Amino acid sequence: MNQELVMLVSIIQSGTVFAPVTFILFHVARQVLFIPVAVVCMTGGLLFGPLAGTIYSIIGLTLSSLVFYGISRKVPKLTERLFKMKNKLFGHRKLNVKQITVLRLIPFVHYHMLSLCLMEVKKGWRAYASASFTTNIPLAFFYTVFGHYIRAFSPTLIVLILCSFTLLVYLMREKQTVIKWHEFFQVEN
Repeated sequence: MNQELVMLVSIIQSGTVFAPVTFILFHVARQVLFIPVAVVCMTGGLLFGPLAGTIYSIIGLTLSSLVFYGISRKVPKLTERLFKMKNKLFGHRKLNVKQITVLRLIPFVHYHMLSLCLMEVKKGWRAYASASFTTNIPLAFFYTVFGHYIRAFSPTLIVLILCSFTLLVYLMREKQTVIKWHEFFQVEN
């Protein structure tokens, strides 16, 4: 993993015209190389700055999501494994787009599992692509800016930010009431 990241950094720092294209394609290849999304976005902030790094990361993450959409249609076993992981973490409920957006900000949550949750909510390629683009904006912005200013953050601040994300996920949940069949249709004696 470190060798690929070092190679990417050296290509981009050489200042070639292909640096942004290489970075965007690295986002797509990241899923095969098992490199976390946050690491690539932070690298974009370090190399390109907050604005350009965010734009390149949004493009790369959206392309990565679209590639995943195509692969998930061709490889159903991958989809089944991600559904099992999703059901272990969140149960059988569907997450809404706001929840997926916040969960993407948490670095320990599987990116493509959230893409699968997005496919559950948004049917069709066009709706999925639009929602994927929208949910990638906060992710790319936060981690790219975070990568640009990472030297100034204290460990306490980082823990505070992660706790805030956890609280946001809890507050944005959909509240549901489940009434069991026999409670709803009570038989009078």
